[in-house]
Amino acid sequence: MNLPDLSLQILYGRLGWAIVLATLLCALWRRSAPMSRVALAAVLALTLAAMALPGELSPAWWLGLAFQYPSALLVGCCLLRLAERWNGIRRSQVMPQALAGVLVVSGALLYLDAVGFLARGFYFAGFGQAAAPLVGIAAAIVCVFAIVRGHARWPAASLLGALALFALLRLPTGNLWDALIDPLLWAWAVAALLAAALRRTGRRVSDRLAEPESDPVPAPALQPLATEHFSSLKE
Repeated sequence: MNLPDLSLQILYGRLGWAIVLATLLCALWRRSAPMSRVALAAVLALTLAAMALPGELSPAWWLGLAFQYPSALLVGCCLLRLAERWNGIRRSQVMPQALAGVLVVSGALLYLDAVGFLARGFYFAGFGQAAAPLVGIAAAIVCVFAIVRGHARWPAASLLGALALFALLRLPTGNLWDALIDPLLWAWAVAALLAAALRRTGRRVSDRLAEPESDPVPAPALQPLATEHFSSLKE
């Protein structure tokens, strides 16, 4: 087991939580008014200053107690979201459905394994000397392929950056899964899938309401009965 240096972990935790907290604060901004670049820079500077406070005065201390460290993928996705806000992009492309689906399934397996329902040692395999590097290499190849083909390029680049950070510095904890998923990122993926499902349901309902009603078959017109002609002359 090759763990990262403690000083690097502390530095990473403070920077990572500052980026995540800034993204959450920006998400709470009024949607009716776009966020200016000055306001975005001020929020990021405020979170960086708060995380730099010593000891228990830093929010990173309490966030670390609750969530340990943010995954490198979560930090990368938050950076992408901040970049979108900086450029005035309202509809986010940070969490595509394919990535969200993989994170939801992987996170569910890891959490079920952690609480003992599966007990297969999936989490501890992230410390492995063979399995973890092979999984990381396979994921990196998929990311490079997606970037070259232009499919979800920026989320793939964020995932590739998380894998590179783990390969070079073993951050955040020396476990591959801690670099790729955490409770906050898993909740983000679940919310993204639920939002996509609600949008599809709303479109289907609106399409049904927009369909023109079929014209009823017109009833056959009543024809007057043929009147019998009577002659006034007796035969």
